[in-house]
Amino acid sequence: MDFSFKAICFDWAHTLVDLGEENDRKPLEKVFDFLQTKQILLPDFEECLAKSRELFKSMIELSRTTHREARYEEVLQYLLFYFKVPWEGQVTLEEILEVYYREVFQERQTFPEVVPVLNQLDQWGVSMGIVSNTTNPVAIKEMELANSGLKKYFDFAIYSSGLPFRKPHPSIFQLAIKHFQLRPGEILFVGDSPSADILGAQGVGMKTAWINRKKAQADICPDYELESLEDLLRIHWVNA
Repeated sequence: MDFSFKAICFDWAHTLVDLGEENDRKPLEKVFDFLQTKQILLPDFEECLAKSRELFKSMIELSRTTHREARYEEVLQYLLFYFKVPWEGQVTLEEILEVYYREVFQERQTFPEVVPVLNQLDQWGVSMGIVSNTTNPVAIKEMELANSGLKKYFDFAIYSSGLPFRKPHPSIFQLAIKHFQLRPGEILFVGDSPSADILGAQGVGMKTAWINRKKAQADICPDYELESLEDLLRIHWVNA
């Protein structure tokens, strides 16, 4: 029997990967430790953390209404300039970002059923891609994907931090459709967010599967509701 869809587009966070406990203090502490090894004069840590949170919170709130992504590297650049940190010529912004995000990623783990499910879909010849809302720089996300061991399963990965708009804006889904070179109805979008993933994908004509591990209630009508990604494989049988 053939799988019901020619392609599947996956969300990343909370769909394929458990983010764990998100903590902005530890990553910034790592950045301070790194800069101190370079004998770079630093501001008061608590004051810097408070400014980071203040600015990033405003960016996140704005992104929810404008669908323009909040990019943390812009916050970091602002902090370096605001506190007059003499970093230029000593380190690169890329080095600082890598230190920050390596600590962030310590908490992240792939959900246990992901690899077996992706293996089966790959054996069935289903094309797969990723469309992720993220405040992380594209290069950092590419590093995370490579380190996760999942990259081999995906034809492409699209990140909102490198695009004009985040999900649920139609442009990011249209880009995925263009990559697959398929009709929207031949693509299944799998994600955990009712608004960003399900309503966004439905808006461009994709079929949708809501991964609802916590059995939450939402006023949406996905084509499928999944308690685990393993339920994706049962779609194969239901619609065959």
